Amino acid sequence: MGLEKKIADLSKAYSDAAESPAGQRLGMLFDEGSFVRLDSLSGSASVVAGFGTVEGACVYAFSQNTECENGSVSAKLISKLEKLFDMAAATGYPVVGIYDSDGANLREGNKLFDFYGKLIDKTSKLSGVVPQISLVMGTCVGLSAVAASAADLVIAVSGAAYGIETNGKNISVEDAAKTGDVQIVADSDADAIAKCREILCMLPSNNLESVPVVGYDEQNAGAALESSMNLIGTKEKIITNIVNYIADSGSFTEFSRFYGRTVLTGLATIDGESVGIVANRFRTGDGKINADGAAKAARFVRFCDAFSVPVITLVDCAGYENLHDCAKVASAYSEATTAKIAVIIGSAFGSAFITLANADYKLAWPSAVIAPLVPETACAVLYNDRVAAASDPIAERAAILDEYKDTAASPVTAAIDGIVDDVVMPAQTREKIAAALEALAGKRVHTLPKKHSNIQL
Repeated sequence: MGLEKKIADLSKAYSDAAESPAGQRLGMLFDEGSFVRLDSLSGSASVVAGFGTVEGACVYAFSQNTECENGSVSAKLISKLEKLFDMAAATGYPVVGIYDSDGANLREGNKLFDFYGKLIDKTSKLSGVVPQISLVMGTCVGLSAVAASAADLVIAVSGAAYGIETNGKNISVEDAAKTGDVQIVADSDADAIAKCREILCMLPSNNLESVPVVGYDEQNAGAALESSMNLIGTKEKIITNIVNYIADSGSFTEFSRFYGRTVLTGLATIDGESVGIVANRFRTGDGKINADGAAKAARFVRFCDAFSVPVITLVDCAGYENLHDCAKVASAYSEATTAKIAVIIGSAFGSAFITLANADYKLAWPSAVIAPLVPETACAVLYNDRVAAASDPIAERAAILDEYKDTAASPVTAAIDGIVDDVVMPAQTREKIAAALEALAGKRVHTLPKKHSNIQL
């Protein structure tokens, strides 16, 4: 074979990879001209893998190539991915996996168990070390779905197939979003990749780096926050608006929108600094956090803590539906050593205050009601004799309840007792949070040596 023929064949191999669906997707992910392929001529062509930059920061990524053996998992593919994960672990850079495959190469037989086991093992060992994002853009079912789900975040394109079943049932992205297995549903490949790039820019490259500080648009929503406070306690669903008013303009990206609706979670920036936000949707149900909401909040807090992303919690919660869920959230917040700031905007009764307001700095709005029990229950215990002796027990009970909320359960009383650090008007919230983030930037916590905590699951 002459030199010209070798060069021509080499050029065609590179061109084929770049023009394949896998190559085009990686081209959209990385900054133009920055992608460098790993094992470009060796290993399986059913996956394109390598590294490049996203907004100037290094990222490793792989993309299954449906044009070669339908992107099926094989020994050669796993060997290439093992190298990629090992390099990411050694250098401390994030990993993005793009999944689109008709499944495993069944000709490999029972060796497939070993292949998938290695992939899941590599992903799990990197968990909490570097951010990992899975992009589901086609078929990702069975063991492939198990591997994809081990990432910190799953972004799936509407219409793709994602689930444990391999018989074609229960594998819609929409169903997976409702069970919390997909955090973000995208409209298209381009939309999914754009969201992935946005999130990567909000996270540090690894667990030893500080959170990034990015450019931001000034937010001037003090008047809107004041108006929102007046709606707390009504049936208006205002929590998403409050989050958007506190965060930098347009910076909030919600996670798991269709799962655990009693809780809202997502990443945002405040004065350009990345933060995780947890908020309660008090008007969903009876004001209590249900099982899905507790799982959603706990996992998100642990995700933020893994990469030292500060957690901002907006509290308006009556408690939990059961002890198991309360214990799960309590464990996640207690173990988290990242900076934690709580803003009590409405109700914070008993277990809700203890778990969600477990923070380094606690603020309360004038609308806050802070009590060890639901006020109605507390009043029934404390003032039953007054109600019984009244000529109009119903009116007396209502008067006592208002008095209790204005005195013993008021945020001012909580501040006097040292339960919260300050009572602020809503318009001051963003400014106070930004100042606290700056003050807590150097937070260091020394923990006892252990493998991990035994969180309720």
